[in-house]
Amino acid sequence: MQNHGNENVWHSAFSVQKIVVLVLTLFTIHYSLFTAAEAASVEATLSKTEVVQGNMVQLKIKAIGNKAAFPNIREIGGSQVVGRHQGQNNSFTYINGVMKSERSTSLVLTFAPQHDTIVPSYSINIDGTVYKTDPIALKVVKASAPKMSKDNKFSLQMRSDKKSVMVGEPVLVTVYFSLENGVQLSENPQYNAPVFKGFLTKEVDKEKTYREGNRQVTELRYLLTPQREGNFTIDPATAKIGVSDTSRRDMFGRFFGTVWVPISSNSMTIEVRSTTQNTDLVGSFYIENSIDKQEVKANNPVNLTVKIEGEGSLEDFEFSEYEIDGVTIYSDDAKVDTKIIGKKLKSTYSKSFAFIAANDFTVPARNITAYDTETNTVKTLEIPSYEVKVESNKVALSTPTDKTEKSAVVQTNIKQDESLLPDATEKEVKVKSVEWWMLILAFISGLILMYVLKYVSLSKFKRNKSPYKESEALKILYAHINESKEIEEMVRKLYAKKNGDKSVIIDKKLLKELVEKIKN
Repeated sequence: MQNHGNENVWHSAFSVQKIVVLVLTLFTIHYSLFTAAEAASVEATLSKTEVVQGNMVQLKIKAIGNKAAFPNIREIGGSQVVGRHQGQNNSFTYINGVMKSERSTSLVLTFAPQHDTIVPSYSINIDGTVYKTDPIALKVVKASAPKMSKDNKFSLQMRSDKKSVMVGEPVLVTVYFSLENGVQLSENPQYNAPVFKGFLTKEVDKEKTYREGNRQVTELRYLLTPQREGNFTIDPATAKIGVSDTSRRDMFGRFFGTVWVPISSNSMTIEVRSTTQNTDLVGSFYIENSIDKQEVKANNPVNLTVKIEGEGSLEDFEFSEYEIDGVTIYSDDAKVDTKIIGKKLKSTYSKSFAFIAANDFTVPARNITAYDTETNTVKTLEIPSYEVKVESNKVALSTPTDKTEKSAVVQTNIKQDESLLPDATEKEVKVKSVEWWMLILAFISGLILMYVLKYVSLSKFKRNKSPYKESEALKILYAHINESKEIEEMVRKLYAKKNGDKSVIIDKKLLKELVEKIKN
């Protein structure tokens, strides 16, 4: 008997499957025929085409296509890019029976223009083809007043103590962040310092905060040293201020969320003039120098200290090293201290040298020139020459008595008169017979020694080595040679060994203790 019911079910299922396949095929054909992808293109737009100087503007570049590669844009019309965001979007539209798909990538750049600008054309690579944006004109209107209006709750301002300087003459630039009393920030401001092109820059002192009227003011000071002549524009300082989002409240009516408000300071131009003469320094300075001794025993150090003080910048000044034949010279890193006293910049530069020699030598004279911008004159700072007498080491071959003065000088390359030594040919070597009991005793002693060495850790008997190389230790210790006799003696031993005296033995344990004592 045939089961026609199951056969009918099977045929019905097969028919449904064919219908589904047919529908999918027709949908695919319909989608291919009536769905069109948007053609690749690129467009650049500005959030504003006219802006007040110092306010932020956003440039949006939109690229339509599957894959878009944007150039690395760091500035627009000479103004630094302070914000960058990139995102993608997919969309579908159905118009007149045709479905259109669009995949776009957008790059948004934020900057603070300081003058009228033409946003240039940019090249964007979309799916292997290069497309270019159109240039856009941006008009910048100067603010009606240099001070911020009362309606602004926060602002950035930038000021300099000079508008025209000479090469090497310092400029003090101060950025003021002003916040109205009572304004609560939900996040700390995200601050970006100005861009000081053409200047050596150092932040001076810590930030200073004080109250002025109904506002709290924070100052940040920068010391600029111009390196070449020309007119230089300092790009503005920028910041993002985090304030509470008043459009969002929680169930208790409290605001939550943060809105980031971008702000910018003004820019400024500084004229840098060339000096009439080439000098080492620019400013009003005087010099002090001192040498600790001019008579010294061989291989003992002679220390010279040079100190320069005055009004002006010493941040980029570098005192050249001494070079003297037959003399080993060490120097420490220069110490530079810069302070703002009133409206004047005070600087101090100090550097020390150590001279070590076995014979007399001369420290040569040195001159440093400084151009005084107030008097328009050149002043010469002089370091005189110094004659140093070195006392030679003398060795007495006789046995010292109790009255003999103990010398702290390390003797180097000492040779005795061979006539005082016994003739080696006259030496007589006598070998005595060895008793049998001495052999047995030696054998038993050997067994005991092997037993001890087996069960006792050899690390206890290892020599305590110093982790410091002798050359490195010499550099560390010489600067502290006057602090103790132990350091002085160690420096002389290290120096003597460095010069090839193989008879000098360095106590590694003591060397390690001295170096670690100084470092700690």
